[in-house]
Amino acid sequence: MQSRAGGEARPGRARQRAFCVAALESGDDLGELVELLRTAGVAVVGQAVQHRERPHPNSYLGPGKIEEVKVAARAADANVVACDDELSPRQERNLEAALDMPVVDRTTVILDIFAGHANSAEGKLQVELAQLEYNLARMRGLWTHLERLGAGAAQPGIGTRGPGETQIETDRRLARDRITALRRRLAGVKSSRATMRAERERTHLPRIALAGYTNAGKSTLLNRLTGADVGVRDRLFHTLDPSTRTARLNGRPYLMTDTVGFIRKLPHQLVDAFAATLEETLQADLVLHVVDASVAEAEMTEMLSAVDTVLEGIGAGDRPRLLVLNKADAVDDERRLGLDFAHADGILVSAVTGDGIEALGVRIEQEFRRTLRSVELLLPYREGASLAELHEAAGDLERTDTPEGVRVRARLPATLAERYARFAVPNGATPVGRA
Repeated sequence: MQSRAGGEARPGRARQRAFCVAALESGDDLGELVELLRTAGVAVVGQAVQHRERPHPNSYLGPGKIEEVKVAARAADANVVACDDELSPRQERNLEAALDMPVVDRTTVILDIFAGHANSAEGKLQVELAQLEYNLARMRGLWTHLERLGAGAAQPGIGTRGPGETQIETDRRLARDRITALRRRLAGVKSSRATMRAERERTHLPRIALAGYTNAGKSTLLNRLTGADVGVRDRLFHTLDPSTRTARLNGRPYLMTDTVGFIRKLPHQLVDAFAATLEETLQADLVLHVVDASVAEAEMTEMLSAVDTVLEGIGAGDRPRLLVLNKADAVDDERRLGLDFAHADGILVSAVTGDGIEALGVRIEQEFRRTLRSVELLLPYREGASLAELHEAAGDLERTDTPEGVRVRARLPATLAERYARFAVPNGATPVGRA
């Protein structure tokens, strides 16, 4: 993360040293902000929390707390202050002026991490779009020193508009043009992804999406279930691009997709920019909600809630879901009992050791069978290709050859059942004109 602070770090000190602050109703846990900063390569040298019902509308923190933070940050040799919320442009400007130190908010840190972790062309486009949309409202403050040059008249008019305002307008126009271009390119990416999804749908394989909090072990679980070699690292937001692999559980093949991780207060700019990526979750037949079971129950509850919020926000809240309690290798016996009591429907696994993976396969099969729809179809003999697809998708099915065509009874995924709805036999009767 590029700091705007001046001066050099003292020998032996990190180049960027952050003092963390938050306005919270209760509690004082800034662990997630600290981890975000660590992932961004910033050292944390101190923290302070002000308990208030809501952040101050003008300066995020109250005047008294600002003075306290200013003294503490200087004493800790900090050169940037990091806030655990997204700041309005006004809050950011006022807080910087009061602290006489650069201020970054939670959204800036997350966007910086995404920018550093984006490897694919699509990921870079998505991150650039999110950054531009976030910074668009903050451009005014970049040119305030020039705006004053044109402030000689009480009312703006010809000859009174300063170069600062001209530069602001130019920058905003360029930013909007770039945003439009990025959205157009991402629309093309979305179209290409839809084409690839359509190709996968032709295989009629059940689709499973791995969703969950960042660093919950989704990529490791994907590798364990599919035998893939997707990159894994112990850092937040390591995976930005979805990876789809084929898994075979109890003899049945599935398509499994690992998706970008979520987090509390995930910036809406990122959710919007990564819409095409998140659609993989929206289109899944089953969502495996992967959570780090080794953390404390209160922290785990927050993680579950954060993921539920994002899934609801992208329209995937009604997708069939299975809770996977990962990292069993880091859980002691007491914690196992607590998990059994608090999350009886979840399944405890270790993607690292393979513990519980076989039981997970059984549960996936059970969950998938719950989504199957019983159908009775009458396919004309000329629909031989469709009949072959049904055999492949349904496995076991009952078929009877009749003068009108092949009568089939089977259990199919809902999406596939809808595709064959035109061959459905209403109430067991033989449709007219289908031969």
